[in-house]
Amino acid sequence: MAGLESRFGGVDLVLHAGDIVDPLLLDCFTMSPVLAVRGNMDRPSAILPERRIIRIGPFRIGLVHGWGGPQGLESRLLREFLPETVDCLIFGHSHRPLCRSRAGVLLFNPGSPTHRRSAPFHSIGVIEVKDRIEGRILPLD
Repeated sequence: MAGLESRFGGVDLVLHAGDIVDPLLLDCFTMSPVLAVRGNMDRPSAILPERRIIRIGPFRIGLVHGWGGPQGLESRLLREFLPETVDCLIFGHSHRPLCRSRAGVLLFNPGSPTHRRSAPFHSIGVIEVKDRIEGRILPLD
């Protein structure tokens, strides 16, 4: 995939929030390790869990695809991790880019680089973890 190195070169870890569709896609990310979850368009797989928590320093990052309509999606996904807590929730499903805090949790949906649906643009996202977690949406068009 052209342009992957320019977009993802230098990142420590690639997180994919599902709808990979073709598992060979994950082999394209040769510049960094990849952690992914299964989306509703992915076949059941032993290597793609439905959700996961990634620890980076003192932070816990929840990674899940999502399901159902857009109304209440964030609340449904936050409940998915209870009784555990996360500092950041990365999700997909809606294809709508989002980067905002809610009750101290960074809610982050990078959007989609391939199928923008009702989103204003194709996009990917970058999360920086230092003394806090910050996210940026990167429009592709």
